Amino acid sequence: MKKKILISGGIIIVIAAAVGYFFAGAKEKQKITYATVTVGRSDISNSVTATGTIEPVTEVEVGTQVSGIIDKIYVDYNSEVKKGQLIAEMDKVTLESELASAQATYDGNEAEYEYQKKCYERNKGLHEKALISDQEFEQSEYNYRKAKSQFDSSKAALAKAQRNLSYATITSPIDGVVISRFVEEGQTVASGFETPALFNIAADLTQMQVVADVDEADIGGVEEGQRVSFTVDAYPNDTFEGRVSQIRLGSTTSNSSTTTESVVTYEVVITAQNPDLKLKPRLTANITIYTLDKRNVLSVSSRALRFTPTEPLIGKDDVVIDCAGAAKLWTREGNTFKACPVEIGISNGIMTEILGGIDEGTIVVEEATISAGAPTQDMTQGGKAERSPFMPGPPGSNKKKK
Repeated sequence: MKKKILISGGIIIVIAAAVGYFFAGAKEKQKITYATVTVGRSDISNSVTATGTIEPVTEVEVGTQVSGIIDKIYVDYNSEVKKGQLIAEMDKVTLESELASAQATYDGNEAEYEYQKKCYERNKGLHEKALISDQEFEQSEYNYRKAKSQFDSSKAALAKAQRNLSYATITSPIDGVVISRFVEEGQTVASGFETPALFNIAADLTQMQVVADVDEADIGGVEEGQRVSFTVDAYPNDTFEGRVSQIRLGSTTSNSSTTTESVVTYEVVITAQNPDLKLKPRLTANITIYTLDKRNVLSVSSRALRFTPTEPLIGKDDVVIDCAGAAKLWTREGNTFKACPVEIGISNGIMTEILGGIDEGTIVVEEATISAGAPTQDMTQGGKAERSPFMPGPPGSNKKKK
């Protein structure tokens, strides 16, 4: 039994050695290939995205400061109006009655005031000559001052009644277009703590603005004057252009729908031209703000600036000519790598601006790729392939020669 075990163990060792010998002879040679790029001109940009709402640049809510019934409406949705144009009237019967009552009170108090004033001036002269007592003079002075107070009060009430009557005639405060109407003829409006809205009028729909909510993580790169492009769902194939005109300091905090954390956003106002009136108020816009934006600048792939010809990225016969400089690009001619020191500008991580140090059109090495090639060990002896004695031979190899 011991002899059988020893024989079996010996066979296993021999097989393992033979397999190791077979695979050791199949080492593969590494092949290095180099990708190159050309220094040329391109646009370099970096951006943040946000969503916003399209609004008119100037929008006025027209209301009324008096309560009453809407008697006449002279405009409708999309009506173009001019500043001062009559757009609605309220019922004036009650307001005219209040004005007439205030006018009557004013007239009576005015007459009383003039009478008491004359009495006071006459008694003042008599009192100076000691022709009347102090009590009579003081009484005339009191009546005069009281009449004057009532007259002033009635004057203010009359002015208020006149102003309320003028409020019944509703005119447009600006040139623009009626984009909303909230009342109908015959409807009663009540003016209390809050002025009831009747119309919304937009000044000029060829000039629009987008109020976007930008995340706090992105607001640091946003500045006034930056270029903006945006799309709306109503015109998915159109891209609209604008500029950042205002960054509002007030922030808004809301809870995320996916986490329990609060999301802080800032309002960014973007102005945009709307000559064909495609942009309509309250449309949702998907916005891209270009925080980094240069057009047609000399640039190169950022990966080329990270390439360095060191082992194992070069062959043993390659020649490396280095130079001083923080940023370098490498050219390759034959088996020679030569460094070109360059001055770099802005970068978006993909492309980097080249300010100087290399000419446009120069071909530089971008990256090196190491791949497997053909077996390096010659596994032939005497013109015949060497094989393991434990591997099966080719067909007919076990046949005896005659």
